[in-house]
Amino acid sequence: MQRTVSVVAPLGFRLKAQPLVQSRPLSCVQDVLRRTPLYDFHLAHGGKMVAFAGWNLPVQYRDSHVVSHLHTRQHCSLFDVSHMLQTKIFGRDRVKLMESIVVGDIAELRPNQDKVKEFQNRGSDVGLEVVDNALLALQGPAAAQVLQAGVTDDLRKLPFMTSAVMEVFGVAGCRVTRCGYTGEDGVEISVPAGGAVHLATALLKNPEVKLAGLAARDSLRLEAGLCLYGNDIDEHTTPVEGSLGWTLGKRRRTAMDFPGAKIIVPQLKGEVQKRRVGLICEGAPMRAHSPILSTEGTVIGTVTSGCPSPSLKKNVAMGYVPFKYSRPGTQLLVEVRRKQQMTVVSKMPFVPTNYYTLK
Repeated sequence: MQRTVSVVAPLGFRLKAQPLVQSRPLSCVQDVLRRTPLYDFHLAHGGKMVAFAGWNLPVQYRDSHVVSHLHTRQHCSLFDVSHMLQTKIFGRDRVKLMESIVVGDIAELRPNQDKVKEFQNRGSDVGLEVVDNALLALQGPAAAQVLQAGVTDDLRKLPFMTSAVMEVFGVAGCRVTRCGYTGEDGVEISVPAGGAVHLATALLKNPEVKLAGLAARDSLRLEAGLCLYGNDIDEHTTPVEGSLGWTLGKRRRTAMDFPGAKIIVPQLKGEVQKRRVGLICEGAPMRAHSPILSTEGTVIGTVTSGCPSPSLKKNVAMGYVPFKYSRPGTQLLVEVRRKQQMTVVSKMPFVPTNYYTLK
């Protein structure tokens, strides 16, 4: 029996897209946007649709962005994230393939924890299949309780970043993964496209669940200190610079057999020029591309993401500064609308995460 590697995007490595604040109205791009299986469902529930990463997606529903954000933190929300690529990798050389392109220790992962891509042209026994499923994210402290009513599996046995195939509210062949992009406990459910509306409708019957869109998803992930690929990290960012050293497998650090090891391993020992940091300030919200300055007024870095935090009632952001300025508590300046204001380097996540782990 051939084991497959089902792709679950690790935290910090999500879609390559423009920031939410640059989402475009639909009028000029309607004809080229892709639609998820839930497009009509979104319209029927008052979804305000925008162009995002080539897709037509809801930015919010009838509730405001802030109401959706706080509902997720206090109860749970349902997000359509079907624009995320889902793939399966199979064959004898599937682990070798993965370890040729990522820094994690894939060989030591247990079944149902793995990730993605391909190199058949070297004669390796490996294949890649794009899965044409919808992907629903149920996120928040009530998520497991809500989902448990529709499955026979005991979700207490499914900890963070593991997954299992099960029937969910009558829809067979769903893969449920305990993960998400909000910092809360929750799941992402890969569901056959034909069952997506049925499943979403079933979940919404629980009063704990409300629909949420891209706006809440962006502010939730920022409070959780999670990156948006293309903004906070890209192909020019190392895991150490991006404060993502935890993604580096211990065995692979020793073997130095992963892409970029000769640069990345010395950085782990302190030889790094810049670091991604959290920033908190009052006053005007910090936004992407805002200059970060030393208290002497010298530009030292740039904000990559920023927004007012609905949970903290303060402005939060992340950006890159030289290593010597990266210690939490360091006072800096940020330029917003051509005015300089004080900001303080903060630990991330800004809001404590609530991922479910086994005791």
